[in-house]
Amino acid sequence: MQPFPVSSSILSTAHLAQFLQDKYNLNQQASCKLLKAGVNHSYLVTNGSAKSIFRLYSLDWRTEVEIGEEIRLLTLLQENGLPVSYPVADASGTYIQELNAPEGKRFGVLFSFAEGEKLLTFSEELHYKLGQIMARFHQLTLGLTLERETYTAQILLVDPIEKLKPFLPEETPEFQFMLSAQQYMLDEFARIDQSKIRRGIVHLDIWFDNLNIASDGTITLFDFDFCGNGLLCLDIAYYILQIHSTEAEVGEFTKKKESFLQGYESITKISDEEMRLLPMLAESIYFFYVGVQCERFDNWSNTFLNDLYLKRFINLRLKRWFDFNNLGK
Repeated sequence: MQPFPVSSSILSTAHLAQFLQDKYNLNQQASCKLLKAGVNHSYLVTNGSAKSIFRLYSLDWRTEVEIGEEIRLLTLLQENGLPVSYPVADASGTYIQELNAPEGKRFGVLFSFAEGEKLLTFSEELHYKLGQIMARFHQLTLGLTLERETYTAQILLVDPIEKLKPFLPEETPEFQFMLSAQQYMLDEFARIDQSKIRRGIVHLDIWFDNLNIASDGTITLFDFDFCGNGLLCLDIAYYILQIHSTEAEVGEFTKKKESFLQGYESITKISDEEMRLLPMLAESIYFFYVGVQCERFDNWSNTFLNDLYLKRFINLRLKRWFDFNNLGK
């Protein structure tokens, strides 16, 4: 009997360890442990005292060219001293692995291990340092492009609404809020003074879940899976949004936001036009990630995404930020 086709699978860690031993000349005791089966699957690889992370991309999530462009970006950042988790080549010098999974060909890349831990909240000093790291990243990527997604208003605001429709009735107050907020932000995008905006390569997902902080205060960025092209201030906006989501006190949020911005501007300046756009751009990225959650229902978000979750997320995240910044008024 032929095996029944699948749309997603979790590979055997024992067999994946053997695969990695062969490819990277690891010792025979090298082990592999599943960390997370999310948008992609992440594995901790332990080879003696050395650790690394193997990311296994979901089927058809990224093309080989797109993954290659992510590797090109990370190599640029590493060569210029940015603290990032960088790709590691195998024994033959190859970065991208091909694995014949039950659902089809999946790609995988081994990344250096980011020392430290994820912290939900941290000091103003570390926010300042993170601002400096982001500014250095933007200095390096200013004016550059990748063969990957360009984050336009269509991608950030229009497509997500279409992806949301099968999961939330259009007559609900939450969906109606999304429509009215979308129209406001589309108008704002049309009003952007392009001569006062920097463009280049963005990460689009810098927040506490994608950086580790070591005991000595060293910060390492990772998970560039959503890197692409767009307004550099998208990264600034999203990071500030995440400070707001983790700091319950407005005073604490304001202090840490200002510390982050001061760190950033100690390296390179943010224009008045970019600063004006930050609240709206942050909201637009929330729209985008709602769309990602809906798009990846079959092989990721089905464990949490439903009508109730979406209503809570829209009210407690999107609408809260929208109202906090008096957007649409």
